Amino acid sequence: MSESYQQATITLKDFRFESGEVLPVVDLFYEAWGELNAQKDNVILVTHALTGNTHIYNNGEAGDNGWWEFLVGPGKPFDTRRHFVICINVPGSCSGSSGPATIDPQTAKPYGMRFPLVTIRDMVNTQKAVLDTLGVRKIQAICGASMGGMQAMDWAVAYPEMVGSIIPIAAPGRVYPQSIAFRKAQRKAIMLDPNWQNGDYYEGNYPVDGVETARMIGFISYRSEQEWRERFGRNTADDDMLRIESRFEIESYLEYHGKKLTERFDANSYIYLSKSMDLHDLGQGQSSYEAGVQRIQCPVLMIGFDSDLLFPCYQQKEVVDILQNVNPHVYYSEIQTIYGHDAFLIEETAIASAINTFFQDISFTQNSEEYSHVSYRGPANLAG
Repeated sequence: MSESYQQATITLKDFRFESGEVLPVVDLFYEAWGELNAQKDNVILVTHALTGNTHIYNNGEAGDNGWWEFLVGPGKPFDTRRHFVICINVPGSCSGSSGPATIDPQTAKPYGMRFPLVTIRDMVNTQKAVLDTLGVRKIQAICGASMGGMQAMDWAVAYPEMVGSIIPIAAPGRVYPQSIAFRKAQRKAIMLDPNWQNGDYYEGNYPVDGVETARMIGFISYRSEQEWRERFGRNTADDDMLRIESRFEIESYLEYHGKKLTERFDANSYIYLSKSMDLHDLGQGQSSYEAGVQRIQCPVLMIGFDSDLLFPCYQQKEVVDILQNVNPHVYYSEIQTIYGHDAFLIEETAIASAINTFFQDISFTQNSEEYSHVSYRGPANLAG
């Protein structure tokens, strides 16, 4: 491929987490496409979801497609011919950055549950440190879905002077009880697995059953009833259904995705990052939730999915409604889809169209200081 690609690990020394705990070493892995300009202000930061990683785009190897191919690359919304597109793996994860599976230098064993609690702000602060190391002065756009969307909003609250625009997708400004309940059940499933061993399973058996169950619970919240009904109906996976172990196709599907996650994701990381999402609240440390949201001064495109069970559209509209009184650069796009929360991986045309329209309307150029006036669109659907 013609555009440049890099991957690297940046090490932070004596990083202090929001909890007050300090780790002597925190490694942050990133992947990036395109080149930084001389001003180092042509950056697009992509922030990933709970079980996501940094591989958003193919680096030229056969069969190596990333999870957001439709947004990244020449001629796409995040154009690698003009922009430096970077994705940084969050602390607490297991995809290159420091997390519970990392070796504690004091014990020579994995941290396990002794790893510090990680918040969305911790993720943002480590990303800021990485970009500072690279000499980045300005981020033209930050885009992420789900947990990634939380990071995008928190960036604009924590470092408003550095953020040119944000595109949170399927993410709330604060997390409500229903989604907390889903993730509590997922963590409980892992912790009740006998192999979990209070997080110290690294030299023994992996808590397969717990992680598989957690993922199944998660998948129920990621998709919609309409999709289940249209896709599976009451189709059966086994010939003889008059047995307790016989399965409908939907059960087989959930088991497949549960097993698939156990092959690539650390159980403790699942616990840590799901807790990070529960704690997300833009009003934290502010006089009120509204005051926290109103710190977002840059152009905003909020994207919601009408069938999202995990973070329903009213939660995106809540942020937009607060911002419309203080920020003239606010857009909201609601995409109709049967795919629920996971539509951020599926509704390629609608998402790309909404982002392209947003960029056009804010005169998105390489000069990140220049934006034309953008009026509030309310519930208008930029995806068409």
